[in-house]
Amino acid sequence: MNLLESQLDYPLDEFLPETGAVHEVAPGVFWLRMGLPFALNHINLWLVRDEIETPRGVERGWTIIDCGIASDPTRTAWESIFAAALDGLPVLRVIVTHCHPDHVGLADWLCQRWDAPLWMTAGEYGYARMMSAALPGAGGTSMAPHYERHGLKDANTRLAGRKSHYQTLVPSVPAAYRRMHDGQRLAMGGHEWRVITGFGHSPEHAALYCGALDLLISGDMVLPRISTNVSVISVEPESNPVQEYLDSLTRYAELPADTLVLPSHGKPFRGLHTRITQLREHHAARLAEVLHACAVPQSAADIVPVMFPRALDSHQLSFAIGEALAHLHQLWFTGQLKRFIDSDAVTRFVVV
Repeated sequence: MNLLESQLDYPLDEFLPETGAVHEVAPGVFWLRMGLPFALNHINLWLVRDEIETPRGVERGWTIIDCGIASDPTRTAWESIFAAALDGLPVLRVIVTHCHPDHVGLADWLCQRWDAPLWMTAGEYGYARMMSAALPGAGGTSMAPHYERHGLKDANTRLAGRKSHYQTLVPSVPAAYRRMHDGQRLAMGGHEWRVITGFGHSPEHAALYCGALDLLISGDMVLPRISTNVSVISVEPESNPVQEYLDSLTRYAELPADTLVLPSHGKPFRGLHTRITQLREHHAARLAEVLHACAVPQSAADIVPVMFPRALDSHQLSFAIGEALAHLHQLWFTGQLKRFIDSDAVTRFVVV
């Protein structure tokens, strides 16, 4: 455990649920994990024992929160859980915190499997539909020219495996959904949960807080071990996601200090305020090192080894250059850097 992790409290210690099994972390709230074929090799998903009004009347059953990627191993793990952990009750709805493949990938399969509605924010649902359909500007083919403009030579070759990445992991998205929005109060598991939207990591990320249980399902907005990725992407090339993310953290800082945080990656933890401080300090340090590097003109590709001084595969590289550009943009938006297009048609940034 590193120094930052040691400042947090992990009430379940080293326990991790086996794939295909569930573990109760609070009354009626169950933790499960699914594998991912990336360096970040898992996602945490959640089951809540529920009772809701459906078109068929009031029913007892379950709410699923986040889905895993569309893959045979993930489907097999879900079927094991359906057979062993649902007490013979149906899934009544599927809530997805945001549009990234590990969260929304199997939403359509789950919704069809159980004839259950999908709940998402409008921003996340729209983006998932757009990406899954590979609409012009939003598909993986737009990634290479976007990053070539920011200095990644041979991006087409280096990111070749990413062109259909989203569509492979999210082959379809339900054709209809129920909208969630910031501040909305949801009845779930006999308790009231509040939707807290966040930005910077994804278009309109939804975390869920239950005051009665003092529990935050944080999605990817607050993670205990790694920092949340914030990237400038091709469909929104003039964005400032670092600032959006830092502003969003304020919304979680108002929650009680002893809130049990259920993150999408890593272990459940307490120490929310400490972790928010750590994340702010992390980005301040990254911004300082990027600003220092820009004493001479730098592209986003030039900044990647400054921020990530290790070998990166194509999956990691796409996140790294997006995050490098995000930090450059934050410094540009605040007037500390100016940007220009160099003679080689690459966008560079330099200290004002």
